[in-house]
Amino acid sequence: MNAAKASAINGHEHIATRLIQAISQLSARGWTPATSSNFSCRIDAAHALITASGGDKGRLTPDDFLVVDMDGEVIGSERRSSAETLLHTQLYRRFPEIGCVLHTHSHNQTVASRLYARAGSLTLAGYELLKAFRGQPSHDAAVDLPVLPNTQDMPLLAARVEALLVSADAGHPPVPGYLIEGHGLYAWGRDIDEAMRHLEALEFLIGFELDLRRMGA
Repeated sequence: MNAAKASAINGHEHIATRLIQAISQLSARGWTPATSSNFSCRIDAAHALITASGGDKGRLTPDDFLVVDMDGEVIGSERRSSAETLLHTQLYRRFPEIGCVLHTHSHNQTVASRLYARAGSLTLAGYELLKAFRGQPSHDAAVDLPVLPNTQDMPLLAARVEALLVSADAGHPPVPGYLIEGHGLYAWGRDIDEAMRHLEALEFLIGFELDLRRMGA
C-alpha cells in the first residue's frame, strides 16, 4: 500500500464520528428504515469514507465505515461498501467542492419518487426555503428536483445520474439532490452541515408538495 492510501485510511475516525452524529439524527426521524440508506464524506481528492453494506444506520460505529477511492474500490478492508458507492464517488469526481453525500429513504421521499417518476422531476417554486440551497438567493425561483428510474444495475444507474449532471446548467445542478423512483433521495453539500441543510430542506419541500397534492391544490 502506498503512502497516500495509508494516509487516507489513518486518522479518519473524527470524520466518521461527526457523520455518525448526523446519521443518528436522520435515523431518529425515521428516514433510514431497516438497513436502507448510505452516507459518505470526502477525505481528500482521491478518497472518501462511506458506510459499509447493510447494518442498522442508527447504531453505527467508526468501524462501520470504509475508505474507497474515486472508482469505488474499497481500500484496506475485506468488507463490502454500499452497493451504491459509485453514486457517491461520481459526485466527488465531478464536483471538487462537494464534501458530503447523504442518501435517505423517508416516507415522503419514497412516495414522491413514485408519484413524479413519469414526469421525471418535481418542480419546487416560490418557497422561502429554496434559499436553503447554496446559490439560491431568492424564494422567487423554480427548480426541478430530478426523479430517475431505478435499476439494480449500478453502472447503468450511475450513467443516468452522470447524464443528469452533465446536462445541468452552469455545470452544476440547480438543486443539490435527486430522487430515484421507489428508492429515496440523494443530497449533498460542501460539508456535513451543508448536506444536512440541503437534505432537510428537500424533505420539507417534498412533504409540502405531497400535502398540496392530497388537498387537490
